[in-house]
This record gives sequence, structure tokens and C-alpha cells, in this order.
Amino acid sequence: MEETFNAEMERRLLELRKEILESIAAEDEDFRAMINAMGIKDLGDVASDDITSKKMEALNLHAANRLKSVEAALTRLKNDRYGVCLQCGKKIPEERLRAIPYAVLCVECKSIEEGTKRRSW
Repeated sequence: MEETFNAEMERRLLELRKEILESIAAEDEDFRAMINAMGIKDLGDVASDDITSKKMEALNLHAANRLKSVEAALTRLKNDRYGVCLQCGKKIPEERLRAIPYAVLCVECKSIEEGTKRRSW
């Protein structure tokens, strides 16, 4: 059963990696097109372009972080460490991994982590 599940997760992770890479490539092309379209503009246009470029940078950073998470999950699959909580070492439930294939924490540890972050605000 576990081999079947791991094979399914590997397919999903590879598919997710492909989608992220395609998304980054498309955003990069959009970014280049936007820069090429910039000519002599007034201050309002420059500010608008700056906001757009910052937004695209943030999107690319988010996509890059997701890609790293997916790559790490694929590595854990190869090393027989997939589905093991990095915090407590317990098995991460299959339902959680189906929802977030690159999850590194079980539900309990993730809840504790999020609770700590909220209190530090």
C-alpha cells in the first residue's frame, strides 16, 4: 500500500514541479515584455510599472519557494523519509500529504508552529 501511495505522490509532485516551472517561465516572459514595453513615461506610469514589477518579483519568489519544497519532497521520497514529520518524527497522515504533497510537518506540529507565530506578533 505504501509503495502505491509513494508512487502516486511522486507523480503528483513531478506534475506540480512542472506546473511551477511553467508558471515561472510564463511570468518571466511577461516580465521581459513589460520591461521592453517601458519607454519614456510620466511619473504615474513609472510608479505603476514599479508596483507591477514588485508584484511579479513576489510571485516569482513564492513560486521559487514552492519549487524548493517540491524538490525537497522528491528527495525525501528517494531517501525513504517522505511522510515523516521533521519535528516529531511521526508519520504524516496520507490525507494531509494528498492535500499538501510537500508537507514536512504533521498536523499537530504545524498547529503548534502556527500558534507560536501568532503569539509572536
